[in-house]
Amino acid sequence: MIRSIDIMRINIDKQTFALSDPVVAYGADFDRGETIAPHTHDRAQLVFAKGGIMQVATEHGTWVVPPQRAVWLPPRIVHEILFATRGSMRTLYFEPTLCETTPSACTVVNVSPLLRELIIGSVEGKRAKQRWNHSVPLILDEISSAGTAPLHLPEPEEPRLARVTAAMKAEPASRKTLNDWAWSIGVSARTLARLFAAHTGMTFRQWQRQARLLEALVRLAENQPVATVAYDLGYESSSAFIYAFRRALGTTPKRYFQTVALGSAD
Repeated sequence: MIRSIDIMRINIDKQTFALSDPVVAYGADFDRGETIAPHTHDRAQLVFAKGGIMQVATEHGTWVVPPQRAVWLPPRIVHEILFATRGSMRTLYFEPTLCETTPSACTVVNVSPLLRELIIGSVEGKRAKQRWNHSVPLILDEISSAGTAPLHLPEPEEPRLARVTAAMKAEPASRKTLNDWAWSIGVSARTLARLFAAHTGMTFRQWQRQARLLEALVRLAENQPVATVAYDLGYESSSAFIYAFRRALGTTPKRYFQTVALGSAD
């Protein structure tokens, strides 16, 4: 099933707010596997995962948005949203004139408790003009000062490299080396290494680690055991996986999702 956002008007709780408004708020719950089809709009968008995990894809790559994180999308970026798990999306659309200090590229932002409440209040609360006038500048300031999360996987357009990266995502536990993948597309290992650097900004190993990390987040959000996730993604042990996770995100999987659960409490 595909749900597409109406880019001309959005209906929220039986109220319709025209996209001529400086800021529009929207919220919806989705089942696993549902998709918002590729689309674009002339305003910037903050997509917040109140619950569940979303994957936001553009021509430049995929951003995984775990619970209590958000992805910032500048104006006129063609994107689609896949709900990797059952979840809730809360999103705000901003006129470009309001966004002089916000990020100029797509990025996953860490959502502070204050920003979380501002987003949810904007979507689910009453839309009083005076309150809106106070909250919008604060929301934008929180976005501008928020830390970013390393949850982006570059997707190469170069055909040969794209074949390799697609196969690597399909086989995350594969132990094939750079030489093995190079042989599969008929190039040298040196050529494949150059393709990774030129078209993803990462080395082969860096891209592989990132792909495994983002897949791990989806699986952990589905409450799969750490040991199962580690094995399925090709780690030698649970401790090796936990080490890699902590190195990337600054904490262990258990503590990461404990923080998510605390942030989700209403």
